Amino acid sequence: MKISDFDVLRRPVITEKSNFMMGNLHQYVFEVARESTRQMVKEAVESLFDVTVLRVNIINVPAKRSRKARSRRIAVRSKGYKKAIVTLNPQDRIPFFEGVE
Repeated sequence: MKISDFDVLRRPVITEKSNFMMGNLHQYVFEVARESTRQMVKEAVESLFDVTVLRVNIINVPAKRSRKARSRRIAVRSKGYKKAIVTLNPQDRIPFFEGVE
């Protein structure tokens, strides 16, 4: 069963590091579906944002454990996810990352 382009890309990952990568390296970071591949991510980004993708790197981010602040005994586990770093052509950009234009 083929996943649609809207189901492949879950959400953008906005952090200080990803903002640096957007500005200097022309790389954008997305959380993607677990069953997505490099080719699926490339096709989804190219069709949804009308840009040219040069490279796609995929990383499986593992789940992490932490503790609650009040009672140090209760352990909380965050869910792991799959992350894609998409390198674009230097002339292209994705406008919704840039903020107000």
